[in-house]
Amino acid sequence: MNHLHKFKYKSVWIFAMAFFVYFIFCLPATLFRKPCSTILYAANGNLLSAQIAQDGQWRFPMRDTVPVKFKECLLRFEDKHFYHHSGVYAPSILRAIKQNISQQKVVSGASTITMQVVRLSRNNTSRSVLEKTFEMIRAMRLEWRFTKEEILALYAANAPYGGNVVGIDAAAWRYFGRKPEQLSWAESATLAVLPNAPSLIFPGKNQELLLAKRNRVLKMLFDDGHIDLQTFELSCLESLPQKPFALPQTAQHLLNTLTKKNGKGKRYNTTIDYNLQILAAERLQLTMPQLEANLVHNAAIMVVEVRTGNVLAYIGNAHDAENKYGNMVDIIQAPRSTGSILKPFLYAAMLKDGLMLPNSLLPDVPIQFDNFAPQNYAETFDGAVPASRALSRSLNVPAVVMLKEYGYPRFYHLLQKLKFTTLTKPADHYGLSLILGGAEGSLWDITHAYAGMSRALVNYSEYNGKYLENNYDTQHTIANQGGKSLPAFNPTPPLDAGSIWCTYKALLDVNRPDTELGWDAYSSSAPIAWKTGTSFGNRDAWAVGTTPEYVVGVWVGNADGQGRPELTGVTAAAPILFDIFSLLQHRSWFKTPYDDLVKMPVCHESGMRCGMYCTAADTIYTPLGGAHSASCTFHQLIYTDEFKTHRLTTNCAKPNEMVKQHWFVLPAVQEYYYKARHPEYASLPPFAAACGSSESSPIGLIYPKSDATIFIPKNLRQEYEKVVIQATHRDAHATLYWHLDNEFLGETRGIHDMEIHPMAGKHTLTLVDASGESLIKVIEIIER
Repeated sequence: MNHLHKFKYKSVWIFAMAFFVYFIFCLPATLFRKPCSTILYAANGNLLSAQIAQDGQWRFPMRDTVPVKFKECLLRFEDKHFYHHSGVYAPSILRAIKQNISQQKVVSGASTITMQVVRLSRNNTSRSVLEKTFEMIRAMRLEWRFTKEEILALYAANAPYGGNVVGIDAAAWRYFGRKPEQLSWAESATLAVLPNAPSLIFPGKNQELLLAKRNRVLKMLFDDGHIDLQTFELSCLESLPQKPFALPQTAQHLLNTLTKKNGKGKRYNTTIDYNLQILAAERLQLTMPQLEANLVHNAAIMVVEVRTGNVLAYIGNAHDAENKYGNMVDIIQAPRSTGSILKPFLYAAMLKDGLMLPNSLLPDVPIQFDNFAPQNYAETFDGAVPASRALSRSLNVPAVVMLKEYGYPRFYHLLQKLKFTTLTKPADHYGLSLILGGAEGSLWDITHAYAGMSRALVNYSEYNGKYLENNYDTQHTIANQGGKSLPAFNPTPPLDAGSIWCTYKALLDVNRPDTELGWDAYSSSAPIAWKTGTSFGNRDAWAVGTTPEYVVGVWVGNADGQGRPELTGVTAAAPILFDIFSLLQHRSWFKTPYDDLVKMPVCHESGMRCGMYCTAADTIYTPLGGAHSASCTFHQLIYTDEFKTHRLTTNCAKPNEMVKQHWFVLPAVQEYYYKARHPEYASLPPFAAACGSSESSPIGLIYPKSDATIFIPKNLRQEYEKVVIQATHRDAHATLYWHLDNEFLGETRGIHDMEIHPMAGKHTLTLVDASGESLIKVIEIIER
């Protein structure tokens, strides 16, 4: 008898231990392994875009909380005693057993919400007595692992809602077109009863049964005092959902980009301004018919909040349901030729280092560097132009001259500091063409670089002359991180506040040129510093504008790179830019960073620091580096007769006959073009006949430049084509005598163009005027 007692005791103990082990390990580490949809939310919680899960279900990633109205409806319909049991509610089990026996079939399962979570995790396995027993055990174990709120969240995320809709979030958007927190009591009650029999009462079918279940839940809420009589009656009058809504696809390009970078099946909470995203997309679609008339099919828009760096609007491409023209390509991330859009960075860098002042004169003449001969878009030249005007007019020749002085390796390094990620080749690969679109940039990098400059300028005052370390950071500007940390400062920013302020002033104050007709139509009461760019072959049209609050970046073109006539930054991208700015409120202008500027006199005509011979001065604010810039080199001290018609020297005139003059003098080639646009310009008067000449050569070579290499093709007869050499003389009436390798070619007067028929090789070109002044240059001819 004792042996039997010990055996029973031991058996019970083994059973208990086995049960305990089973109880501990009866649940898998991860309850739900099914793939989720990829979801993109705006800053206000509205759904922007969604991608269906890999198994074809609309199943949103699980959320931490359950909407209050839905929870109240769910508890009354499914499990009134949810907060008072440990996974199994015994009275319900006993009642179910009694009902099932009396009816001789299963009419009640007595499942709690916890038990339903277990069944959902096991893919709704058979409802046998044995399975029900295991389900109850697992439900109790589930209550040990999770809190009540977590169990509710598990149920809400995985309950079936008919068709391919799973979970409260997907159901709210599919059946009501909005997030669960915005649902009414009637709508919440509808979603609370749907999982009970999703295949039977799918919305649009069996409306009477669905209506009865919903209204029964509403009556429970009224009886419990959760809603008043008026709310109950009005809720019962609400219609039921019919055809499911299509999920929004407002920022599909952003969702695709985030998915490629970070993976599928995730919930992406962004900083996107929902209303701005919708309105900007609508404005773009209204513009597209005009662009498509020129066979331009793609465009992209990006809006960045300056202070935070948050991306407020992200439209990766124009919408086209058929995707005939690559409209699914996310242009914001795509490398494209930058055109002139990088010029403000070079302008600011030159100012910062004191290599020029805001209005320093820059040469604008035909120029050639080895095999690179930049041309202005209008194919005209000013001779000499203030730097600020060269920037606002986007003149190419002055920009290349600036880059040559600044150094393209140095500028390349600056762009890297500004977080340009598309410079994948060494600096020598781009050379001087870097400033004219020889390198590629993305709308993402470009817009953020401008935002970084604006942020540096805004924060300069806020942080008492300090610069944030992450002014140009682009990594935190899509994911909404939340929270604040103490800022880190950068004692050596890439660009300083004074240089940025002067750059924006140039982009704000200086009028646009004739090639940008209609620019004044974009001006408004709220100032905007803006820049356009057009790549070679009219393939890419850019426009970027900034205020202290926002930066807007726009790209227009064809995703396949096809160029189109009249596709320019000012005609295609700028109208969209200012259309988007019209949607943005509370615009102001940047505060003047006086502590990072110095007030100084500059030569009125040359824009340089006043030299000893400058005749008129302007007082301007310039970056601190400008205090070390060069003095004016354009004014000379000369002596003339009293009528200023001839220059005199002590060799030919008495001191009392000589009048001291401070004369503004441009080099011969610059003067040739400058006079056409500035009739007030007075050339140096010639020396009196008896005085001779003591100046440098008045002859200038326009084309080619010194030591230039000229490529000339052969015609069908294998003869070299002609080459036209262009020169200028300070005296408009001078005669030039042309020689090539000591062979006389002829003479020219007024217009100095000469055709030559050289052989391949190096040649010496000699030009002589009637006074014996000469110019000798070496040119090299290469057969193409």
